[in-house]
Amino acid sequence: MFEKFEEKKIVEAIKEAEKQTSGEIRVHIAAEKAKGNVEERALKTFDKLEMEKTQDRNGVLFYVDYRQHQFAIFGDEGIHKAVGQRFWEDTEVLMENCFKRGDFVQGLVAGITLAGEKLKAHFPYQTNDKNELPDEISYS
Repeated sequence: MFEKFEEKKIVEAIKEAEKQTSGEIRVHIAAEKAKGNVEERALKTFDKLEMEKTQDRNGVLFYVDYRQHQFAIFGDEGIHKAVGQRFWEDTEVLMENCFKRGDFVQGLVAGITLAGEKLKAHFPYQTNDKNELPDEISYS
């Protein structure tokens, strides 16, 4: 789905966001045909990637179903309690506007950046912070 330079731009956005927060951000691209609604698939992927294993339960997954032109954002219970549903909806609108223009990379970067800002406000970077989850994009 992405060229190497585009992947690099997305991963760099994750790394930059995570420099400001103890939160963890992942991007998953689903390219194979899948059943169920996009939110259910995002939750299953969240579990499969073991994103609930962060110390503060502050992981965020950006799940993009390339074939079905759908996406979902799933935040673990720690961050969801802090920001509420409205934040996720606003982030989805921001990303969707970019996606409609065909700019998937910018949509993901914008969503990641916004999530990083919210994570920073509620889960600031700690001097003993460690990267609990990989920053690379995962695929299925």
